[in-house]
Amino acid sequence: MRFDVVTLFPELFEPFLKAGVTRRAYETGQVEVKLWNLRDFAQGNYRRVDDRPFGGGPGMVMMAEPLARCLETIRAERLAPVVLFSPVGRRIDHGEVERWAGGQGAILLCGRYEGIDQRFIDKYVDVQLSLGDFVLSGGEIAAMALLDAVARLQPGVLNDEGSHQEDSFNPALDGLLDCPHYTRPEEWEGMAAPPELLSGHHAQIERWRRDRRLEITAARRPELIEAARAAGRLSKADEAFLAGLL
Repeated sequence: MRFDVVTLFPELFEPFLKAGVTRRAYETGQVEVKLWNLRDFAQGNYRRVDDRPFGGGPGMVMMAEPLARCLETIRAERLAPVVLFSPVGRRIDHGEVERWAGGQGAILLCGRYEGIDQRFIDKYVDVQLSLGDFVLSGGEIAAMALLDAVARLQPGVLNDEGSHQEDSFNPALDGLLDCPHYTRPEEWEGMAAPPELLSGHHAQIERWRRDRRLEITAARRPELIEAARAAGRLSKADEAFLAGLL
């Protein structure tokens, strides 16, 4: 799959694409990332890509014309949905990532300043996405977050093929939060690792992990418990454990 990233700061992506376990996805071409510097499509001596907002007010607005020229160049190579990272977009969750991870990619627009001229959005943008209810300086961090989440779901990217199946929100965990994790030494600064994890008893270990997932999810994200219950994903043992938490 291929992601074309339209940005004013392509240099932000260079170290990101070369570091960490997900670099494997980029190096092998499982996830191809092509960077487009928006200033290359601006005109005039100053390569201007923004202007003052109509009606006054603070900040600047990204102009439609450079964006349209950049998009035209990309579409000469390929057709793909145009994604804008914006506070008005739907929030990215695990299901959203899975959909993009199984597709052919997209054109990712990284806005800056006060935003993008609404006329360009109305004409060209297919999907708007958001990381959450807060504002970033630009869409680059949101684009990296989506790329990283998509890359780690590709076959062979993680050392353990089943590693992402144990992630929070994954259907393999019934959409629950993941449990705590421990490693050597068995005791650290007076705190011992849970004896269940040291028992070597597979069923006991799995029950402990399931109970901790239920406990943490009930305390931190109770709506995920309700979603799992509505989907019929909670067993009698799960319900009994949850009842004991009340």
